[in-house]
Amino acid sequence: MRAELPFLGLMALVAIAFPLSDARAYLDPGTGSFILQMLLGGIAGMAVVGKLYWTKLKLALSRALSGRSASDDAENHE
Repeated sequence: MRAELPFLGLMALVAIAFPLSDARAYLDPGTGSFILQMLLGGIAGMAVVGKLYWTKLKLALSRALSGRSASDDAENHE
C-alpha cells in the first residue's frame, strides 16, 4: 500500500494538470516511452554537468584555501 501512494499522488496530479476534454489527437504507446526517455536523458545530462562543475568548484576552493594559484599548479607539474 505504501509503495502505491506516490504513484497515486502522481496520477492525481497529472489528472488535475491535464484534464480530459475534447482531445482530437491520438498518442500511441511509443509516445509515452519517448517522453520517459527524454526525461531520463535530461536527468542524466544534468548529473554529468553537475559532476563536472562540482569537480571544478572543489578544485577552485582547494586552491583558494591553500593559497595556491593555477600558475603555481602548472609550474609544479612541469
